[in-house]
Amino acid sequence: MAERGSRRAAAKTQRRRQSAAPKDEPTGWRLWVRRGLIWGGGATILGVIFLALAVVFAARSLPSYSALKATQPGQTIVVRARDGSELVELGPSYGKWLDSSQIPEVMKDAMVSVEDRRFFSHPGIDPIGLVRAVYVWITGDRRLGATSTITQQLARNLFLNSNRSIDRKLREIVLAMALETKFSKQQILELYLNKVYFGGGAYGVDSASRKFFSHDATDLSVAEAAIIAGLVKAPSRYSPTADVDAAVGRANVVLRLMREQGRISASEAQVDPSTVKLKKDASQNSVRYFTDWALPQLEILLPETFEPIEVWTTLDVGMQQAAATAISSNVPKGTQGALVSMDRDGAILAMVGGTDYVTSNYNRATEAVRQPGSAWKLFVYLAALEAGYTPEDRVKDVPVTIDGWSPRNSGGGYAGEIDVRTAFAYSKNTVAAQLGNEVGFGTVASMARRFGITTPVSTYPSMVLGSSETRVLDMTRAFASVSAGGTSLEPYGIVKVTTTDGDLLYQHEQRSSTRLVPDYVAAGMTDLLQTAVSTGTGRAAQIGRPVAGKTGTTSSNKDGWFLGFSSGITTGVWMGRDDAKAVPGLQGGTAPARAFAAYMRYAVKDRPVEQFETDLKLPDWQLEPDEEYMFGGDPDDYYYIDDAGNLVEPQRPGPGQGPQADQFPVEGEQIPGQPSRRPAPVDEATQAASDDFLNRATGGRPPAPQPSPRPRQSAVPPAPPVTSQRQPSN
Repeated sequence: MAERGSRRAAAKTQRRRQSAAPKDEPTGWRLWVRRGLIWGGGATILGVIFLALAVVFAARSLPSYSALKATQPGQTIVVRARDGSELVELGPSYGKWLDSSQIPEVMKDAMVSVEDRRFFSHPGIDPIGLVRAVYVWITGDRRLGATSTITQQLARNLFLNSNRSIDRKLREIVLAMALETKFSKQQILELYLNKVYFGGGAYGVDSASRKFFSHDATDLSVAEAAIIAGLVKAPSRYSPTADVDAAVGRANVVLRLMREQGRISASEAQVDPSTVKLKKDASQNSVRYFTDWALPQLEILLPETFEPIEVWTTLDVGMQQAAATAISSNVPKGTQGALVSMDRDGAILAMVGGTDYVTSNYNRATEAVRQPGSAWKLFVYLAALEAGYTPEDRVKDVPVTIDGWSPRNSGGGYAGEIDVRTAFAYSKNTVAAQLGNEVGFGTVASMARRFGITTPVSTYPSMVLGSSETRVLDMTRAFASVSAGGTSLEPYGIVKVTTTDGDLLYQHEQRSSTRLVPDYVAAGMTDLLQTAVSTGTGRAAQIGRPVAGKTGTTSSNKDGWFLGFSSGITTGVWMGRDDAKAVPGLQGGTAPARAFAAYMRYAVKDRPVEQFETDLKLPDWQLEPDEEYMFGGDPDDYYYIDDAGNLVEPQRPGPGQGPQADQFPVEGEQIPGQPSRRPAPVDEATQAASDDFLNRATGGRPPAPQPSPRPRQSAVPPAPPVTSQRQPSN
């Protein structure tokens, strides 16, 4: 009995325990779901608290509205032509700041429609848009799409970079909500529309409107607003100056969204964006060759500044266009061309560094070094004229050899005895070689340096035919110095620099010029250059008014040059391949000369016709011996006056003395081991080289010399060994 009662009591106790246990206690997966909800809810509450605290602290640390308006990354540079017109705008461009009331409603509606349709209802982030993006990402095979609101984009533009990371995205969300906390919707939209990037360096709607439509943003039409709003997604892809069709297609998408959201009427949505008149984009044309050369000089000309500036340059818009057209229209197929045009004071009027800046921004006018060919003879004949030659003097176009180097003329023939003027006009290589050897190759190199050649110059015999490489800018400067009467010129491209408010930061000051050669030497050189165009190898450069110039062609037709001047404008043209391969038919007197003429006809059209100063007013040291000779005197007994005005007494050998030294040495001191020489007698003055030189060169006695009314010294320095047999011609 007792045992049975004990069992009944145990069973009763168990029933009470079972009845006390909850009947709906979850088990298995239900238990884990419940735990997840509990922990998830707790985490969410903590996250919301953390986010709220982060937003509060971020809002308190945000700059003021006025400070945010003032922030501008980078420096804006507006480059202006010599007439004040805008050439190109470089760097960030912000235009005018437009208050919310000044921004057209259609512009606001277009931007909200395409970028953030729930802008006026969300707290900085768009939960609906975020959920939709996540859903598409999970159910489809596309990556997580962009979910940035206008406020998030503004936060990123103001404070963050564009890295695609979770950390950056979280900070973007916090900052966006902080912006919404501190500023109104209208303030946020105003900041956004004045700072968002629209491509081409344009920040803000006003800058974009000026860049693409040539007017400020207060007058934007529906179609123009749609084009601008469509740029934000991909500024480079939808830029109207890069791809008009892409820009119009994107603008039509904006118009459709505006219509669907009820922001414009059906009739307004039917406007055709393709009818919008776009401003021509000058940022990628040939002007950039000039700006790439000129603007780096600002680092030297200006103190460090980050404020927007305006750079007023020497470039002439019409001449620049004419130069670009002249090069592109005349350059042989598969080659490049360069042009530099300079005013009489050194101002650069036009500069073309290649046929297409977009394809290649390498500036061949200022950076490339190429052999100038016979254009280099400018320095040979300048040295000869300074040594006493005149254009009428007689020289010999005959075969010569200088230490194993035998120059040949372009046509292969020899004219015999001719005058200096003819030898230069027809670019006789043999005469140039004799003159260079007579005055000294070092003298020719020094003359090139004197006239602004900055590249290395060799003193080997072949240098007289242009074997030393140089730049188009340097050669143009040298010819311009001849045009200026033998005085130095400094090329420049920047006239002044001002702030956008008109404050002067820099003003160009003309440097004092230096006389490089006597005026009679410059006059004689101009005489030779004028003849080269009127009757010689540069006839294709004639433009119906006096032109002086010189052709240049290198061996195997690798380079073609023409450089010359007229009416105070000096222009240099080069053509050739970047890889220095031969160009069939390319000569200085063909395509380069034609391009020169095409450009110069436009360049000088508004300038008066100027005759060249070619009258030789020779110094006393050249004139007086001639007069004495006419009266039967002996030049060796005459007292000479050198070109510095110093009296030079004739030196006669005394007892035990050797031959006389040169009374007018062309180069420095007498070379040790070389016999000294007296000034050439009158009947020997017609030779382009001494008897000794011609005997060595021809292997026999030279032809009988012709009498001349003007004595001149003959200097034959030893020729250095030849290391290169390349010989430019013409």
